[in-house]
Amino acid sequence: MMDVKTKHKIIEKFRTHASDTGSPQVQIAILSHEVSMLTKHLKEHKKDYSSRRGLIKKVNERRRLLKYLEREDAKASAKIKEELGLK
Repeated sequence: MMDVKTKHKIIEKFRTHASDTGSPQVQIAILSHEVSMLTKHLKEHKKDYSSRRGLIKKVNERRRLLKYLEREDAKASAKIKEELGLK
């Protein structure tokens, strides 16, 4: 689980305006961090199937948000993919 300080740092970095906490860019960045944390966890705990299911759900949600952002704002989508190192 992500601590509050880390979440606030991610929001500060990827927000689009001063009071932004829920834009697709912020959601994608938070999901990317959670995916990386779960990936590390699953490397150690290979048989943790419930966490694996959660990882798959987060990856799919991130993929849907990226598709939406690509459709709505291609420049923002390309920028966030570059910053997060996504394909």
